[in-house]
Amino acid sequence: MKRSGHRRTQAKQRYDKHRQRNILAQPGVHEFVMVLDNLKGGFNPPKIFRSAQAFGAHAIHLVNVPWFDPAPAKGAFKYVPARFHDSFADCYATLKDQGYRFFILEPAEGINLQDAILPAKSAFILGNEELGISFDALDYPDIQRLKIQQFGSVDSLNVSIAASIVMYEYIRQQN
Repeated sequence: MKRSGHRRTQAKQRYDKHRQRNILAQPGVHEFVMVLDNLKGGFNPPKIFRSAQAFGAHAIHLVNVPWFDPAPAKGAFKYVPARFHDSFADCYATLKDQGYRFFILEPAEGINLQDAILPAKSAFILGNEELGISFDALDYPDIQRLKIQQFGSVDSLNVSIAASIVMYEYIRQQN
């Protein structure tokens, strides 16, 4: 028990250190942003940072995401700008003012990702794997629903994998 408490303390210290370094992070070469809505602080947020750095994301907006161990990000947390929000409404207003169009990933609803036309200023919203999004989508009628076409018996993907697929499709369309 003591050992796991020590590892948590070390992870929290790494997070605090990398979050300070993140202040200097510069936007990536592309204008898309990822919005992590109420994700658990485990491995998914740092893995999404790693993919976002690889795909040149402009930034990642975190809505009510607790601290996480940045180690799985392999250093990407200090390179991809992180923007922290207490509510989705705040995040939405910020990005809307910047001209972003919003897309939410839903495993069973929406149009297939490859059929969607993704503008340069796309904001991709990813919700908690168990609880989904933290807001009522009906309050935001301009958010377009997307799904990743699947052929197996599993009805959803891990959120970090889904994020990588969305980023890849965005890059494919923009190039």
